[in-house]
Amino acid sequence: MRYTVILQRESDGGYVAVVPSLPGCVSQGDTREEALKNIEEAAELYIEDVRATGDPLPIEDQRQFIELNTSTR
Repeated sequence: MRYTVILQRESDGGYVAVVPSLPGCVSQGDTREEALKNIEEAAELYIEDVRATGDPLPIEDQRQFIELNTSTR
């Protein structure tokens, strides 16, 4: 399955990664690569738990991403 990951750089260094379609699925890492590796692992564990309980797997909703060009005044 494919899920959207939101990756945000923290002001004090490192990254936080979130999978919005998997509530509570959050991870972090010192580097972008580490954060992505950690969130992939977290998502796999989340999905394993869902399957173990017999619940339906969350499906990605129809998200659209639009780039906005804004100017500050």
